Amino acid sequence: MNLAAPGETVDIIADVRLTGPGRTDPFGADLVDVHVAGDVVVDIAPAGALPRRGVVLDGGGGWLIPGLWDHHVHTLQWALAARRVDLEGIVSAAEAAAVMGRAGLELDGRRVGSGFRDALWPDRPSLALLDATTGDAPTYLINSDVHSVWLNSAALRREGMSAADGLLREEPAFEISRRLNALDTAVADAAVIEAMSAASARGVVGIVDLDMAWNAEAWDRRLARGYDAVRVSFGVYASMLDRAISAGLQTGDAIDPAGLVRMGPFKVITDGSLGTRTAACSHHYPNAEHDFGVMTVPPAELVELMRRATGAGISCAVHAIGDVANSHALDAFAMTGATGTIEHAQLVAHADIPRFARLGIGASVQPSHAVDDRDMAEEFWAGQTAVGYPMRELVEAGANLLLGSDAPVARLDPWTTMSDAVFRTRDERDPWRPHQRIAAAVALAASTAGGSQTGSAIAPGDIADLAIVDRDPLAADTPGALRGTGVTATLLGGRITHIG
Repeated sequence: MNLAAPGETVDIIADVRLTGPGRTDPFGADLVDVHVAGDVVVDIAPAGALPRRGVVLDGGGGWLIPGLWDHHVHTLQWALAARRVDLEGIVSAAEAAAVMGRAGLELDGRRVGSGFRDALWPDRPSLALLDATTGDAPTYLINSDVHSVWLNSAALRREGMSAADGLLREEPAFEISRRLNALDTAVADAAVIEAMSAASARGVVGIVDLDMAWNAEAWDRRLARGYDAVRVSFGVYASMLDRAISAGLQTGDAIDPAGLVRMGPFKVITDGSLGTRTAACSHHYPNAEHDFGVMTVPPAELVELMRRATGAGISCAVHAIGDVANSHALDAFAMTGATGTIEHAQLVAHADIPRFARLGIGASVQPSHAVDDRDMAEEFWAGQTAVGYPMRELVEAGANLLLGSDAPVARLDPWTTMSDAVFRTRDERDPWRPHQRIAAAVALAASTAGGSQTGSAIAPGDIADLAIVDRDPLAADTPGALRGTGVTATLLGGRITHIG
């Protein structure tokens, strides 16, 4: 018998506990051994009841759970955020401008910051304010929601764009992010590989990558550089849909022999965001440039795009935040017969909530947005009659819930995601809209590959994508207890990707 080491494929996970309803140990034993053959769980037995042969991972009495998935990540953008000026917590435009004025220059002579939230600032971003502190160095501030970017005059000249207040919104903002992400591939890939290793250390075994790039090429390159930390399902956008169809890529197709990286959905962004006040809503925003938000893809065009994707065997992931956008997205799914998800579903009409289950459309939601956005929602959506961040109502209506972070909009940490879903608060304040809290068992299942309807039991025949944690996640009684869950080991197909 050998004790497992990082990178090895294990034969037995010894002395672990199973958690939650549906636990599969038929003997009711406190500690069990989980036997693995290749990449599959083949048996679960009381600890020591069967011979321990081969490579053994000592679970040390920890809790064994299915490996976790983040169902919405902008991978390169998230990886690069750690290398940019952190603007989270900035409380005014003046402070943001001052911070960027003191920031060091990157190699190409520009400054890039990310993570600001200007919706409730007492002052407004302006070109003159940013120019006064940053001078001739091209300077870019990316909103936490990525739907707007604040540039100084030097940056606008460099990009060949104009904006009276220095703020670019929606597609022009996305174009700026694409340009900022276009680094030397060795640098970019190193950042991604490092970020995915960090995700593995939090029990993550898979992500849905929705970077705005030709991701098939990027992941093929990373695989060639030795990437093997986390499973990836990557999306394509409208500008790349024809390329994906011409290449014969269908959802679920692997681009590597091991099947670690696979083609995912067609992603289409149909409206804006709450933070930029552009999410398409039935009731107007107070004092906003776009009173009712914007539909960035007209409904007829959305239907046509989804028909093309569906006909080519590609599922759809439709960004819809406001209630008008969600209604149009559900209509398009109904008209096209497409499969897939609605991404975000942050404001949904009462009548639309049951349609998710009726149409078999997954609700891919980000619980941390409900916690981070609570003050903005109270300010800008106070007059909305639709349901804000309706996680529990979606579950009770029979929808399959899939949790994610939308990193870099929120941190890629499934334990923070689950805590925000279960407790709806992260500070000393009472839970926000507590009737939308979901049970810990639902949050755990929604953080696995199949979503909330698959449950979180571990059974023989399952792929051995697993994690060992230091506490029972279903017994955590405070937000801090769930967020603070420690991961002692992560296994991908029985191979150890993290141990510590």
